[in-house]
Amino acid sequence: MTQKRSPVDTVVIDDHERWRLPGIANLHSHAFQRAMAGLAERRGEGAAGEDSFWTWRETMYHFASRFDPDTLHAVAAQLYVEMLEAGYTTVCEFHYLHHAPDGRPYDDPAAMSKALLAAAADTGIRITLLPVLYMTGGFDGRALAERQRRFAHGIEDYLRLLEALRPAVSETVRIGCALHSLRAVPAEAIGAVVGALPQDARVHVHIAEQTAEVDECVAHRGARPVQWLLDHAPVDPRWTLVHATHLDDREVAGIARSGATVAICPTTEANLGDGFFPLRDYLDAGGRWGIGSDSHVSVSPVEELRWLEYGQRLRFRRRNIAATSAVPSVGETLLQGVLDSAAESTGFADTDADRVTLDVSAPQLAGATGADVVDRWIFSGNRPLVDRVEVGGKPVVSGGRHRSRDEVAMRYREAMRTLLG
Repeated sequence: MTQKRSPVDTVVIDDHERWRLPGIANLHSHAFQRAMAGLAERRGEGAAGEDSFWTWRETMYHFASRFDPDTLHAVAAQLYVEMLEAGYTTVCEFHYLHHAPDGRPYDDPAAMSKALLAAAADTGIRITLLPVLYMTGGFDGRALAERQRRFAHGIEDYLRLLEALRPAVSETVRIGCALHSLRAVPAEAIGAVVGALPQDARVHVHIAEQTAEVDECVAHRGARPVQWLLDHAPVDPRWTLVHATHLDDREVAGIARSGATVAICPTTEANLGDGFFPLRDYLDAGGRWGIGSDSHVSVSPVEELRWLEYGQRLRFRRRNIAATSAVPSVGETLLQGVLDSAAESTGFADTDADRVTLDVSAPQLAGATGADVVDRWIFSGNRPLVDRVEVGGKPVVSGGRHRSRDEVAMRYREAMRTLLG
């Protein structure tokens, strides 16, 4: 093999004249939301400026009420095909559509979880399934609204669900835990659930995505959400804090010290108007981070990484924010960041055989060298440059096409007719 290396040691040009790099982990996914991408972009009734995350959430609840195991399987399979074709080889699925729309459990309480596992198996992507604990409607402990009932579990039922899913663990499946958010999981429940988990189980949580959430946490718990979590939970490298958009300096330093990962979801955070993650401060503190496509308004690691950097440039009105004197390439810094966090966040430690290869003959890569290929891949436009993807050494994408693209798309179209009908 030609050893024409990039500064990221695992990026090489192979004997077939293609740039090869490790597979990318997608640290945050709500698979069902792929079906509503583009369907929440019309201004609501009322004065300008009132649309927000909270109004978007009402649209999402309405759409979520239409899913069953069959439609969830079809939509998730389509999403996972798109992820693989884009270069994601692992997905952390933050799953809260547990029950029927009226809140009653299915005959098999794990039916919706198993639909996601089947979609992952059908398409060949690694999956860290994160069933969500969702108990209350706010920091004040109010009951869940009717449209949230299909998300609900008590602690014992939730732990039974996790136990029922553990036999699925394999070379390509991990089962972890997701605490929906501090507003949806009472303080005492966090300790009870985390204390009952296997030592190697990963824990993910939405946190500090919206300023209203920060304000409500301060009002009810006397501290900002990230600081409260660091003070009251055993946050360590097993934990992934999703979004963590609104942090003060103490929280930035605290996450970095804990060894936890932040899952940043730039395209979703932009779509929802969440705000900018304090990337430069977090990098300077030595924090671990990765990316997620979350609501799937985009399914592309390139776009997540590009807009993570571009958001910072817009915020500070200067260029090359992620780069350092030690690693002057923005692309190299970003790629190394997602590679460094993947094992801790997903639970998959041995993914050396997960590979993404780029077509070295693509015009965007003409004349590329090891010193610039990653920057070109991320910053040279939107034409997909992924040629081949292998998961565990098995090819799932060749010539830019997933092996089951057409049949999965056909089932997806049928599911969409059902969901929209």
